[in-house]
Amino acid sequence: MSLSLEQHNIEILENREFWEKKPLLRKVYAQFYREIARRLNPALPGLIVELGSGMGNIKEHIPQSITTDIFPNPWLDRVENAYHLSFRQGEVGHLILFDVWHHLRYPGTALKEFQRVLAPGGRIIVFEPAMGLIGRTVFGHFHHEPLALKEEIEWSAPDGLSGNEVAYYAGVGNASRVFGSEAFKEELGMWRIAEVKYFSSLAYVASGGFRGPQLYPVALWPFFNRIDSLLSVFPWLASRMLVVLERNDNHR
Repeated sequence: MSLSLEQHNIEILENREFWEKKPLLRKVYAQFYREIARRLNPALPGLIVELGSGMGNIKEHIPQSITTDIFPNPWLDRVENAYHLSFRQGEVGHLILFDVWHHLRYPGTALKEFQRVLAPGGRIIVFEPAMGLIGRTVFGHFHHEPLALKEEIEWSAPDGLSGNEVAYYAGVGNASRVFGSEAFKEELGMWRIAEVKYFSSLAYVASGGFRGPQLYPVALWPFFNRIDSLLSVFPWLASRMLVVLERNDNHR
């Protein structure tokens, strides 16, 4: 495990402390998880698996989910690598990636592996930063990971590269680039984009996240939610996005 990956796990451990100290942040994330839970299709067979679970908080909202990460932490169910999953072919009904897509250096290679483990019609639910005005401003100026908007996205891993050799990577703007335009339509041919929904997420931004200052009291959370409901109809303002991909078994 590279030094940068070890540092990432240290940040997860630190975030657990901030999580306990910030009830507002827990409210905001609960709302995000509810949005994800609404996209679960109960008619789909198979497991519900979250990749890159970090602190494993999704269990509070989707208790039947299997939490995973590349780190063996005691609150997670198992260790998994997105490029080499241990699940059998067609064993998974839903894959959930919460703030994970922008850490996939080779998203096309990961999608091939996702297709293998997903049942016919299986879903990938992606929740990511969006590069609207709010997102570019907040993540571009107040977040430690790069937007990488002008960097080439390496769709597929080089031949012979093991998933275990892939070092830490971040491109915060990658979901907007892949799912918010036609640029990767051909690469996504094996998938049907069932939904792309944008959120202004001012309630999240003003909460300060894990490490920033909280800009409003918990009592004002409903007020910020009402503002978000009005602003989220404008994708050009968005700071968050939710994408639902469905395995396209009719693709030729």
